[in-house]
Amino acid sequence: MELKRVVVTGLGAITPLGNTLPETWENLVNGKSGAGPITRFDASKFKTQFACEVKGFDPLQYFDRKEARKFDLYAQFAMVSAMEAMADSHLDLENENKDRIGVIFAAGIGGIHSFEEEVMGYDPERGPRFSPFFIPKIIADIAAGHISMKYGLRGPNFATVSACASSTNAVYDAFNYIRLGKANAILAGGAEAAVTIVGVGGFNAMNALSTRNDSPETASRPFSASRDGFVMGEGAACLVLEELEHALARGARIYAEVAGGGLSADAYHLTASHPEGLGARLVMLNALEDAELKPEDIDYINVHGTSTPVGDLSEVKAIKDVFGEQAYKLNISSTKSMTGHLLGAAGAIEAAASVLAVQNDIIPPTINHAEDDKDAEIDYQLNFTFNKAQKREVRAALSNTFGFGGHNASVIVKKFKK
Repeated sequence: MELKRVVVTGLGAITPLGNTLPETWENLVNGKSGAGPITRFDASKFKTQFACEVKGFDPLQYFDRKEARKFDLYAQFAMVSAMEAMADSHLDLENENKDRIGVIFAAGIGGIHSFEEEVMGYDPERGPRFSPFFIPKIIADIAAGHISMKYGLRGPNFATVSACASSTNAVYDAFNYIRLGKANAILAGGAEAAVTIVGVGGFNAMNALSTRNDSPETASRPFSASRDGFVMGEGAACLVLEELEHALARGARIYAEVAGGGLSADAYHLTASHPEGLGARLVMLNALEDAELKPEDIDYINVHGTSTPVGDLSEVKAIKDVFGEQAYKLNISSTKSMTGHLLGAAGAIEAAASVLAVQNDIIPPTINHAEDDKDAEIDYQLNFTFNKAQKREVRAALSNTFGFGGHNASVIVKKFKK
């Protein structure tokens, strides 16, 4: 069976750096932090009092009041990113076979806002009075369902849930469905909105979040000596993946080609990555093999890079192991230093950033680096693209995401050539 080629023809995002993808990309390249004090609830008694929130978002700019009430915040974000990506793709649905266009949209947690509101509002004396939309609002697959219903898309439709690897899984699944000839196009991405009492409180209990309340904008500092945990982010991103011949036939603008991807498991720990990066090593090797590329073909890695002491180090070890001498010729950066960690949506926005790096030949930076970690085995001869974007040819980019439970996913995008 001849495998189909798959390209990216549409992009959309709503993130802590902007309510559109172009605004997000501009701020990524300019090294802007999306972090600030939490406004979604009173966090004054929490160990962490800041996050990377989406700013200036009014759902009534996108939905009527009745429709908006049916969506949890995470699903609103998903819909907004999908609407932008669809408009960007210029897919003419009046002339498309909607049976062959699908939606694969991820969430690591799902409708935690709605869950929290309903459960915390429960009064045992009054008895149960739950919204009829409660269950449909909290389930992790509902964003994919809403997107498919909006556009009448009847192709493959489901959610992927693998913690922080979720939306990279979604992109890779979409790629595989299309290259196997099961769909002409798929909207793939992820959404998350976990800046809530439960979300922040839960991650604080694990000591996973930075507590640098005196300087939120500099708190996410991957690979730096003073890193102390990740910064929670929220938002969504969507990529329109399309079979190449289908895209060419309709004269679509092509951002990049999806070359391949990989999956693996650490099989090690509930939340910590393998200290030697064995799962990270395997997933990158799998991705290179799937894409039929060699280490020297990759110019940029958008790393998982969450700003945690163990995670950052283990990923560096894996990169050196996989890429050898080529590791010193790569650009490496963590866009989480600017967006924060979007959990189940992280992979989608980082895949979109990788696509734009390939298209524009520019590497977004890893911001907030002030001092090397002399107590860790981080090799600072590697180019972490600290603090300032760098121009260079980007023939191919690899995006890594790793999730609690040991889930690892990588995707590779490359310049499109007929």
